[in-house]
Amino acid sequence: MPGLSAPKVRSAKPGRHHDGDGLYLNVQPGGARSWVLRVQVDGKRRDIGLGSVDLARLVSGKDQADASPIDIPLLQRKLLTLTEAREKARMLRAAAKAGLDPVMERDRERRSIPKFREAAKDAHAAWSIGRKDKEAATFLRSLEIHAFPAIGNKRVDQISAADIVDVLLPIWTSKPDMGRKVRQRIGRVLNFAHGKGWRPTEAPGKSVSASLPRQPKGGNYRAMPWADVPAFVKRLRAASPTVGRQALLFQILTAARPGEVRAARWNQIDADKRDWNRPADIMKAGIAHSVTLSTAALQVLENAAARKTAKDDALIFPGRGAGMFSDMTLNKVLRDSDEPFDAHGFRSAFRDWAAENMTHIPDAVAEIALAHIEPNKVIRAYKRTQYPQMRRELMEGWGAYVMAEAASV
Repeated sequence: MPGLSAPKVRSAKPGRHHDGDGLYLNVQPGGARSWVLRVQVDGKRRDIGLGSVDLARLVSGKDQADASPIDIPLLQRKLLTLTEAREKARMLRAAAKAGLDPVMERDRERRSIPKFREAAKDAHAAWSIGRKDKEAATFLRSLEIHAFPAIGNKRVDQISAADIVDVLLPIWTSKPDMGRKVRQRIGRVLNFAHGKGWRPTEAPGKSVSASLPRQPKGGNYRAMPWADVPAFVKRLRAASPTVGRQALLFQILTAARPGEVRAARWNQIDADKRDWNRPADIMKAGIAHSVTLSTAALQVLENAAARKTAKDDALIFPGRGAGMFSDMTLNKVLRDSDEPFDAHGFRSAFRDWAAENMTHIPDAVAEIALAHIEPNKVIRAYKRTQYPQMRRELMEGWGAYVMAEAASV
C-alpha cells in the first residue's frame, strides 16, 4: 500500500521516505526533494534517479498530468508529481523485468540516436586511431559498399539480427572473406553504439550465425597457373590502357599485394636505383620493404607517368578524384577478361614459377621478394641480408618471362 500522499511529500523531513514498490522520496537537509527508484537489474540493486518533485503542482493540489501545450513523454520529464513518479517508476520496473537497462530506457528519448552510417563514421574514427591508414580506410569502405545501402539510414537501436543477415546473404558464400569482414565491422559499430548508450544491447551473434549458410571451405586466393600468365598479360596489354589494367600489370610484375599497388606513390620510386621503397604503413607486416624493379615494371611506370601530377606524393594509379581506387578494381579487370582468379593470386603464380624455373636462387630470396617475414625469431634476428642482387635477377627473370608473349603487342 502506498505510504506517501501529496501533503506528506510537501511536509516530509530530511531523509528517505518509502512510498512502495521501490519508489522513494529523497529530502535533502536544505529542503530539495527528488524521486528515487530502487530496482533489481541483473541481480544487482540499483538506485535510479527519476527527477525532482514538482512542488508547485503539489502545493496547488494539481497532482495530475501536466497540461502544458508541449507534449513531453513521461520518461523525459524532470519535474514529477507523486502520481507521475509512481507511473515512471512502474514503467522502469517493467523494463528491468524484461531484461532491459532501466537507465537507458529512461534516457532513450532524451538522446539523439544516430543512424547506422553516422554511428559507423564515429566508430571508425575511434577505432582507426593508431592503425594503418590502409586498414582504417578499408573498414569504412566495405560498409559503404555492402551495409549502407540496406541499413545506412536505419537507427542503430532498431537494427536487428534479421537486418544484419539481409546485408550478409548476398556476399556470404560468393565473397566469404569480405562477408566475414563486413559482419565483424557491423558488430564493431553496434557494440560501439551500445557503449555510447544508443542501443540497449550489443550486436546479435548466435542468431545471426544460425541464419547464415555454411561458407565454402578453403580460404586461399584463386591463383592463375604460372604457365598461363604470359598469355593473359598479352591480352591485358592489347586492351586499352586503363588505370586498372596498368595497375594490375604492375602488380603482376612486382608480385606485390593489391593494396600495396593501390597505395603506391611516385615519391616511393627510385628510378636510378630501380627500387620501389614501400613505407611501413602500406605493408601487411607493418615493416618497410623495397621491391627491385625489373625493366618491364619500369616500362609500366613510364607509361603511367603520363598521368603524373606536380605532387611528388601523388598516387601512381589514382582512382576517381585522384584518390585511391577501389579494392575490387583489380579483380574486376580479371572478371572483364573472363578470368575466375584473384589479383592476389599472382603472388602465388610468381612463387611457383620461381620454384620451378629459378632453382639456382634459394627459396629465401623469393620469400623476401614477396615481403614474407621469416617465422623463426632466432633466424630472423641473425639473418639481416635482403639478397638485393639475387632478388634483382629473380624479378628481371620474372618480368622477361611474363612479357615474352606480349613483346609483339
